[in-house]
Amino acid sequence: MSTAISEQLDASSGLDRTRLPRHVAIIMDGNGRWAHGRGLPRVMGHRAGIKSVRIAAELAREVGLEVLTLYAFSVENWKRPAAEVSTLMRLLNEYLRRELPTLMKNEIRLNVLGDFEGLPALVQRHLERVMKETGENRKMVLNLALNYGGRSEIVQAARRIAELVKAGKLKVTSLDEELFSRFLYTAGQPDPDLLIRTSGEHRISNFLLWQISYAELYLTPKFWPEFGKADFLEALREYQRRERRFGA
Repeated sequence: MSTAISEQLDASSGLDRTRLPRHVAIIMDGNGRWAHGRGLPRVMGHRAGIKSVRIAAELAREVGLEVLTLYAFSVENWKRPAAEVSTLMRLLNEYLRRELPTLMKNEIRLNVLGDFEGLPALVQRHLERVMKETGENRKMVLNLALNYGGRSEIVQAARRIAELVKAGKLKVTSLDEELFSRFLYTAGQPDPDLLIRTSGEHRISNFLLWQISYAELYLTPKFWPEFGKADFLEALREYQRRERRFGA
């Protein structure tokens, strides 16, 4: 993005470019309720939500975020009706096919957080292709949390550390928070500075439990399909109005 366009965006959005969060995470909630309120099948809510994903990713890239993480499918979501789960996987495949050119144009690298091998084989193949194609992009990382659970992430990290200790490759006394973080799905990335949740719910839903320890929370009553560019900018402005103390 050129300097002129960048300055124009700052002026129109009211953002302070020097105080942006490095990493924003979003719990995209409310697709089903958005559809129900309009007398539509739930699948239409999920399809409408894809548009908001595109808007969020492009805006994050425009303003200069380093990482955007979207909670797309949790380990608990497998409990939903089989037809709905199948639809979600199909929509994910469609998104990957259609958005690859946009990811490449905006130099966005796709990354997956979660139990990759627990996803359907076709989804795995599409994800592997897009991650390979975007692997050299350096302007922003787009994390899709798929088959993800915060507790299971911490457990698998603990298991890997225990295996290394058992094998004599790691000393227990060397384990601290920084080292533990290297075994999480987000290894090498900054922790989220801002966590956004749509649909008016007031809970974390097993999302990035370790990483959001000091994240600022922004809750909006809008359903995810309604969450547009203006809403994302307002969340960023609200973040900049806050004083972060990190427990001090």
